[in-house]
Amino acid sequence: MPTKILIIQTAFLGDAILTLPLIQAAYKKYENPSIDVICTPATKEIFDSSPYVNEIFILDKKKQHRSFIKTVQFALSIRKNNYGFLFSPHRSFRTSLIVMLSGAKNKSGFDIASLSFVYSKKIKYRKDFHEVRRNLSLLEDDYFMNNWKILPECKPEADGSFADLEISDEEKLIAVAPGSVWETKKYPDQYYAGVINGLSNQGYKIILIGGREDKDLCENIRKKTTVPEKVLNLAGKLSLMQSVSILKKCKLLICNDSAPTHLGMCADIPVLTLYCSTVADFGFYPYNGKSSFLSYDDLDCKPCGIHGRAKCPINTFDCGNKLLPSAVLNKANEILKKN
Repeated sequence: MPTKILIIQTAFLGDAILTLPLIQAAYKKYENPSIDVICTPATKEIFDSSPYVNEIFILDKKKQHRSFIKTVQFALSIRKNNYGFLFSPHRSFRTSLIVMLSGAKNKSGFDIASLSFVYSKKIKYRKDFHEVRRNLSLLEDDYFMNNWKILPECKPEADGSFADLEISDEEKLIAVAPGSVWETKKYPDQYYAGVINGLSNQGYKIILIGGREDKDLCENIRKKTTVPEKVLNLAGKLSLMQSVSILKKCKLLICNDSAPTHLGMCADIPVLTLYCSTVADFGFYPYNGKSSFLSYDDLDCKPCGIHGRAKCPINTFDCGNKLLPSAVLNKANEILKKN
């Protein structure tokens, strides 16, 4: 009978993507185990795409399981599965409550987790590690700690010819993903337009990608370019796995410190991540060897928070405004030449 493993990750989309290497490593370490995942409705597609996940349990924190009693009932419903191992990169009170009631024999989580006493193994949370390596530390395996640059594996949807999206296989494509949940992570839209102008003048076709919530932002950027007819706005038109499929066709992805960076790792393409209010040292930079990042760091106020903010606390947004389009364009061309 295979080892039964439960992995809990109910954070944002990017966090979910960066949990896939942990799942892949656990599958290898425990020799074809049965791995189940607890996630949110927003990230289900990511775990559905993994060939290593057996079953997915949806924790709807905003609606169905918002109350304490509903969370307890959810936890008790999975107790019957008799997990041998539980690994939780997520560190919230709700997650720890589920861990406590899960019935798992071996429970591993980070020492800074809420109610960390519920874990039978508390692993030191290393701020100096990349998030993938931090997650892998839960396995307590030297091989994976020394070989941590494991790319997320997923099964992209069949992409066909993308004829209905006005994209041909012959075109030189660059993707730009200007959105983020946090406003201070967003590189200025007029600067993105300037970068797009420069790349378009070099013969590249630009596609703008993002969720439905990014559609208006992408359209505003498209209209601000000097070549709007050469820029394709696909925001809100693609599923996550369709986005990975189309990224595989691109020479480069330019984006903020947000989930698209990690979709670029799924596609294993060159990524240029732009850091405004956050920094690469937080551990969410692109790591496939083809990629790089840019950040204007000569500021006393930076970083102003690990997740970004709804607005600049000092109303200057120098972290974004001083990272000029010319610098981004130069770095993009450096990456394109290298690859």
